[in-house]
Amino acid sequence: MRKRVEVAAAVITRPDGSFLLGQRAPDTFYAGYWEFPGGKVEPGETAHAALIRELQEELGITVHRANPWITREHLYEHAHVRLHFFEVCDWSGTPNDHVHSALEWQQADALSVSPMLPANGPILKSLCLPRTMGVTHAAEIGIDAQLAALDAALGAGLRLLQIRDVTLAADARAQLAREAVARCHAHGAIALVNGDPALTVAVGANGLHLRASQLAELSSRPDFEWVGASCHTRADLEAVARLELDYALLGPVLPTATHPGASGIGWGAFHMLTRDLPMPVFAIGGLIPADTDAARGYGAHGIAAIRSVWHRSAP
Repeated sequence: MRKRVEVAAAVITRPDGSFLLGQRAPDTFYAGYWEFPGGKVEPGETAHAALIRELQEELGITVHRANPWITREHLYEHAHVRLHFFEVCDWSGTPNDHVHSALEWQQADALSVSPMLPANGPILKSLCLPRTMGVTHAAEIGIDAQLAALDAALGAGLRLLQIRDVTLAADARAQLAREAVARCHAHGAIALVNGDPALTVAVGANGLHLRASQLAELSSRPDFEWVGASCHTRADLEAVARLELDYALLGPVLPTATHPGASGIGWGAFHMLTRDLPMPVFAIGGLIPADTDAARGYGAHGIAAIRSVWHRSAP
């Protein structure tokens, strides 16, 4: 059995959303492949400390903030690695290719370099996932009002929608879903249907969002481009990981009108529950778009919101 090697990896970003990739040097395993910068965690060192050290040594940049993000394991023929990915959005200096053959700034949805190092490849899909998810509540405000709010939110930059409203009559929900999906696709946004695979197919949505009760019954991943699930426990989150779903929602983090009387798990519990998971996790419950930066500091990919996102949206 190979010893597991702990590695810190960095998604170094610029304001335009591009991120830095390095090409492995000729004298290394997988020479010529592209990877996210980083390196081995030394004994007695945290992954965060290793990241800061490695980026200074490899690239000559100084990290001012690195948000924990996702953790993935990969078994190579020469090593079993566990990669702790951090998002580095605050840094200074000019990156230099001290250990790589070349460096390139890339966009997840328009990659121009290849091949990617196998352990790094799945990260690209996660980077295509927007940071704010709007969740419909047409049963509360009416379909027309919901669609008007969706138009405004898409115009303001929202690019990820979960069509929830499971209490609507079937015909009304189908109408909402059809019209919402059309609006999303006109803006290049991802539209997901909550809990109903047949409706997902019928309206041409991008994917399926599962309720926690549905998640518990699954033995394999549903066949959609995007699949995620609502979670309330670590066991739920581990089920999402086992099924190789694309994302999870965890909450409620703060008190919310959807769960009256519940105090919320709080950010500390959110951070602990989501540690070392291989997929992005959205925080949900009592949050507003302005909470996104703080949420990412606790390891969240972003936030999901049922009400606040319709008053102000963020990509």
